[in-house]
Amino acid sequence: MHELGVTFHIMDQLEKVAQENDVERVRKVVLELGEVSTVIESYLQNCWTWAAKKRPLFEKAELIVETLPAVTYCEDCGKTYPTVEHGKTCPFCGSGQTYLLHGNEFNIKEIEVQ
Repeated sequence: MHELGVTFHIMDQLEKVAQENDVERVRKVVLELGEVSTVIESYLQNCWTWAAKKRPLFEKAELIVETLPAVTYCEDCGKTYPTVEHGKTCPFCGSGQTYLLHGNEFNIKEIEVQ
C-alpha cells in the first residue's frame, strides 16, 4: 500500500511549509487526485486518519480529495475522450496513437490553517 508513503510525503511537505510560516495547526488539506493516478482514495483517507493522530500539526485536519478526470488525446483524429471509459483506443477513429493529457496528477491544492 503506497498510500501510506504518499500520506507521509504530503505531511512532510506540509510540515515544512507550516514551519516556514509559523503555523501550529492544519485544519484542512485539499488534494487534487487524478482519476488514473494509481492512488486509491479510500486507502489514502484511511492512512491520513491514522497518521494525523500521530502528528500534532494534523491532529484534527480534514482531508478533502477532488478527483480530476482522465482525458486522452488521439494524434490521428485530434479528438479527446474519457480515458477510463475507453482506454488507449480512440472511440472516434479506433487509433491506438493516443496519449494521456491529464488525469494522473497528485497535487496539494489548498491548505486551511488555524
